[in-house]
Amino acid sequence: MNTDIRVRLASVTDAEELSRLNQAFNGGDKQPPRQIMESLRINNELIAVAEMMGKVVGFGCAQSFYSFCYEEPQGEITELYVEEAARRRGIAGALIFCLEENLRKRGVKSVKVLTGNRNNAAIKTYEHCNYVIDDELMLTKRIGD
Repeated sequence: MNTDIRVRLASVTDAEELSRLNQAFNGGDKQPPRQIMESLRINNELIAVAEMMGKVVGFGCAQSFYSFCYEEPQGEITELYVEEAARRRGIAGALIFCLEENLRKRGVKSVKVLTGNRNNAAIKTYEHCNYVIDDELMLTKRIGD
């Protein structure tokens, strides 16, 4: 990875950039930075950011959770985005590694990722980071508005 790239856990000072990147990634209305700041303060979510020459160019999110069904905490990478101009420099892999390291500190030993089955770039990125495709099928249902 390029030495002008830095990956770290996000802080409240990253809220504006996270809002911008999230809108580019997920579309829709821009999340208010104050809402992101509050989320960073109170949520269990891990958010990593990648900086290139001091500018935030990507982010990744992960969750850890406990269930009576499992002896160990479970982990999931829920979001991963790198601006198009910053891609193919190892940033996505560095974000994944940062999230994995912080999940490991929480006692997580296994991490799941859900991504589109036609999102070949994401699949290749995760496979490059030693994730394997399994035979699980995800079903969704909207139950609110």
